[in-house]
Formats: sequence, structure tokens, C-alpha cells
Amino acid sequence: MSLPRQPTARPIVLSASPGVPALGPSGASAHLRGVATALGAPVVCPRAVDSRGLSGHLGTPVYASGLAGWPTWAPRQAMREVRTARRCADLAISLAPTLIWERHSLYSDAGWRAHAATGARWILEVNAPLVEERRRFESLADEGFARDWEREVLLAAPEIVCVSGWLETWLRSLGCKVVRHLPNGVQAHVGDREGTRLRLGLDSAFTLGFVGSLKPWHGVERLPVLLDALPDAVALVAGTGPVHVEHPRLRHLGHLDEPALADAIAAMDVAFAPYRADAPPWFCPLKVLAYRAQGTPIVATDLGDCRTLVGDGGTVLPAGASDAELAEAAVSWRGRRAEVSVRSWERVVEEGLS
Repeated sequence: MSLPRQPTARPIVLSASPGVPALGPSGASAHLRGVATALGAPVVCPRAVDSRGLSGHLGTPVYASGLAGWPTWAPRQAMREVRTARRCADLAISLAPTLIWERHSLYSDAGWRAHAATGARWILEVNAPLVEERRRFESLADEGFARDWEREVLLAAPEIVCVSGWLETWLRSLGCKVVRHLPNGVQAHVGDREGTRLRLGLDSAFTLGFVGSLKPWHGVERLPVLLDALPDAVALVAGTGPVHVEHPRLRHLGHLDEPALADAIAAMDVAFAPYRADAPPWFCPLKVLAYRAQGTPIVATDLGDCRTLVGDGGTVLPAGASDAELAEAAVSWRGRRAEVSVRSWERVVEEGLS
């Protein structure tokens, strides 16, 4: 699908978050690249890469503002993020955009400032309640200041798109002007199932799989238990993160670029999204979209938007499902594939602009 272009359209994709480099390995960076590619837009961000290294491909320019140099002490870290966002705003304004698609980041009013200076259409994309996310998973020196900043920016945005139903409800409760639910997308690479299984030496083994950043609430620690329950099964794990699991029949593939990830998912017989009950309720799981794009059956727990996104492409169990129930659901898909369902970034952008 190609998006209609106006001859004078000058879109940009903007993210002032230092932790989301345009060419980084995270799902957030992949999301940024997907939107930019679909829009045919350059990315404005603090940096193109970080210490995690170069990842992914982007066919549009990256304009990096650089990080503000001070203050660096922890209690004033918020002010460094504010100053970094101001750098991004100045850079965005210099490009004279007619459309600003901004990934919402805490302590950033970059899109707001660029919108005010240029008159460009400003779409604010919200992926999480950022104060709550940082309070829960990182640290927050001045929660009151952060909440006031977040609320002011959200209420100023003329258009908001958000990635989950939970976020839509939350944003409407704040009184935001125009809010639309816009689930994530996925790069539409066609995975090589047979070639990858041959290369990995899987033969006819019943192959379980997991993709992700291996956070504690992702539930990847359940894979070894499932392998014990299914003695003829093997497992593939694609991704890196704080949780590391081991089993004689489990293979770590590490971080993969998007075409290689599509191959790995296509090689799986059943792919898992076994989120724990303490998972944040606001997320839109990219892994589920990636599984569906390869027609790999999914076994997931009912957290976030999993039930909607899995649809008829797998089995969704209650968040408290036992290991035995997960194993039974996996076996029920043995020898079957799900219908391929690709939600492309072009479709995401088309819906966002409508």
C-alpha cells in the first residue's frame, strides 16, 4: 500500500527520548523506523545510535540533535531531558515541516514547540503513561513535576494516537481533545520457514518460540517448564534482556534484525506471549503482531490487547493460567498454521492521518 503524497508535504518523525535512538535495537526504535519509513519522513531525535550498537535499517535521513551536557546529577536529570527536548524542537523547526508525528516522551514539549512555530499538523503518539512507567520501572526524582509536565503536554496536543485500549481510556479520562486507538504495526518480511528450520537443524522437532526483550513480566521463564512437560519439543528465544533462562533443548538466537527475526518466527511451530499478571496493562505487544505476520500460532495470556491482536491466530488463556494449560494449548496447535495477518506500518500511518 502506498500513501498519497502532497507535493509540498514535509513530514518529520520526532522523538526526544534519549533512550530511543533511531537505529537502536529496541521495539521502540523499531516502531520509530516503521512510522518514518511509512511516512517517507526523516527522524529527528537526540541520537541515531547508543551504546547498544547499530540495529535495523532506515531509508530516510536521521537528524540527531545531541544530548544536553548538563545537569548530569541524578536529582536534576529531568532538566537534562528538558534541555535535550529543546534541542530536538529547534532542529525540528529548522526543517520547516508541515506534519509532525511525535513519539511522546517524558519532559518533552518538542512537538508542541515545533507545532507552534511552524503551524504544522502535530500528531502525538502515546505508547505508555510515562510517569507511571518510569515510577514503576526506573526512578523519578520529582513525581509532581513530572505529572504536571505530562498532563500539560497531553492536554495541549490537538491529536493523539495511542497504541492500546487501556491508553485510550486513560487519555480520555484526562480530558485530552482528540484520541484514537491505533495499534502497532510490523515490517512485512516473509519468513523462510523451511530454510530456517533446515539451517537450525530442527528437523521435525516440535518448536516452541519466544521473541522479546526478556523483561521479568514477559513470562519467558516458563519455557523451560514447558520443555520439561513436552519431551519432544525444542525452543527458540530471539532477543536479549535482564531475564536469562536455560534448558538443554532451548537455543538463544540473540538479537536479530527484522528479516532474520521473520525467519526465526516462521520456523516456530507455536510462539508464546505468556505475560504475567503483573505486566503493565497499557502495552501493545509487538511480538504478537510479528507472530501473526508469519502465520505462527500463538499461545498468550489475556493481558493488554493480546486477546484482540491474537484473534483467531492462536489461544488466549487467563493471566493466571498454569504451565499445564499453556502446554495443552501449544499441543492443540501442533501440525497447524494460523492465517497470516500483517498489520503494516503503512496501514498504521494511513489510519493515523485519516
